[in-house]
Formats: sequence, C-alpha cells, structure tokens
Amino acid sequence: MPILLEPRDFDEEIKGCKSVLIVSCPVCPAMSLALQTDTPVLEFFKHGIKTEAFEELIASIREEMEERGVKTDAFTSRLPTPLMCVWTEGQRDRLRKRAEGFDAAVVMGCSSAVHTAEHALSDTDCKVVTGMRMKGIANATMKIQPPLTVTIE
Repeated sequence: MPILLEPRDFDEEIKGCKSVLIVSCPVCPAMSLALQTDTPVLEFFKHGIKTEAFEELIASIREEMEERGVKTDAFTSRLPTPLMCVWTEGQRDRLRKRAEGFDAAVVMGCSSAVHTAEHALSDTDCKVVTGMRMKGIANATMKIQPPLTVTIE
C-alpha cells in the first residue's frame, strides 16, 4: 500500500447539490482505513471482498447526506482492475453511465483516482469532488490468518 489516505471535509464543495454519487477505489483507501482503525482489510467469510472500515465510512457519509435531503448512491469497480488509477475505458464508461443525473461525484481515493473520475465525467454536468487527502506513504506488513482474514501492520 504505497499511499496512505484519510477522509477530508468536502461539505462546502457539495453545498447546494441535491444528488451525490460516492465513487470509491477499493484498494488504497480501504487499506488505509483498515490500518488506521486497526481492523482487518479482509474478512472473507464475514464481509466478502469488502473492507468493513471503508464500507462503514461510505455508509456514514451517505447517511449524513441523506439526513440533509441529498440523494446518494455508491459506485466502485473491481473488474478487470480494482485500482481506480488504472481503470479501463469500459470501467470509466460504466462510471459515466452511473453518474447520469447526479450533481456531484465524491471520489474516495487518491489524486490519481480523482483524475480518473474527472476524465470519465468531463463531458457531463457532474462535478467531481475530492473526498480524501494523502496523509503520506506507507509500508505495511500483510498477515493472513485462517480462515481468510487479512490484516496489515
């Protein structure tokens, strides 16, 4: 995990938006949150291939927005590549289609992930907002514990 990320306050940037799509990269942000919360990156038999800490963050962001009357949805893509910084044109097209009708897309990922969303949504009215900031570079040790639980230290 080369990039350590943390959530940032983007409320001012989405002020006035009636609908927001949360677009997430499932790699660096998920690993960052697992590391920061000292929770597993993967508990396959409990959460599948999702990272609980990251999914909880996205759910809490959506809940806060919905309480203010903002319509939300979430989007990520795992295949053929989960890393948003190297999404294929097909993955970018899927994002473009999913973002139709949304005022803003909050990108939960690094600046390269934001660039991917900006590229994909450049011909739309959907505003791209940065949802995380780089805290630093990280070097971690991955540990696999039976049955299929992955942690990092």
